[in-house]
Amino acid sequence: MRRDIITWSIVAAIVVAAFGGTVLVLNATLYSAGGFVRSYLHSLARHDVDGALELAGTVASGDASDELLVADAIGELSDIRLISDTTDAQGTHRVVYAFSSEGKTGQSEFTVRPQGTLLGMFSTWRFESSPLAVLQVLPQHGTEFTVNGVKVEAPEADRPSPYLVFAPLTYELAAKSRYLEASPTRVTVGQAGAAVIAAVDLRPTEAFVSQAQREVDDYLDECATQPVLLPAGCPFGEEISNRIVSTPAWSISAYPDVTLEPGTAPGTWVIPSTDAAAHLVVDVRSLFDGSVSTFDEDVPFNSGYVVTILPDGGLVVSAP
Repeated sequence: MRRDIITWSIVAAIVVAAFGGTVLVLNATLYSAGGFVRSYLHSLARHDVDGALELAGTVASGDASDELLVADAIGELSDIRLISDTTDAQGTHRVVYAFSSEGKTGQSEFTVRPQGTLLGMFSTWRFESSPLAVLQVLPQHGTEFTVNGVKVEAPEADRPSPYLVFAPLTYELAAKSRYLEASPTRVTVGQAGAAVIAAVDLRPTEAFVSQAQREVDDYLDECATQPVLLPAGCPFGEEISNRIVSTPAWSISAYPDVTLEPGTAPGTWVIPSTDAAAHLVVDVRSLFDGSVSTFDEDVPFNSGYVVTILPDGGLVVSAP
């Protein structure tokens, strides 16, 4: 009996020691400060938004939008490697990880504090400051753009709008709509808690220029239907000192070549003043000798226009 007790005591001691060793190993790896940060980063790598947000803790967004905290906005994150884990006198850990995102490499530092224990044995942690960052997007000359393919509409053009984003990650900003487009640009938000500014330079598409050209041409054609020497609200006309004896007939002989530049008011584009010509045919009686002749000439003119993009996708062309 005594021998059995000794045997079981040795077995129990081995089990306790093994369990204690396992607890120590887990606290040094999975349940360490570095392991806590690694779990957050692996959540991002899996596009696990719920898991990443749970680990991130309470997020104070202020006026920053959270619409980019979705799986579709998370890019590629790989090559996650622990660089260092240092502790200060208060027990706060500064954990540095290296990473690769969309072909770009970098390092990010996270500040982590002890939070307590799990089952009285395993250390638990929390981020001292949010691991999220703020991406300030400046949409120039428009409001619609994409971030990693996710469509976003800013409250207004030409003013930075803040968006909460996960860090560290690389984000591709671009725009492509019927009328406006922007070449893709990538920005890496490498540091947790950082504020990064990125611009989206929206420019007219070929479809926009073509549609604006048609709108201007139609506007001038409509002006040419007015059977008067000075068509109302139109950029061309002709003053004749002699008496006209037939109905003036206008046509457009040279349309302006439309180009587009950003306007001063949001949502507007300017067509710079461009040379064009209208053609007038009208019979004229001389006040000097009463003879009748035909005025049959091009009338040069130049004018600029303001083009407004309507919410329904239509265009309005007007004089500046």
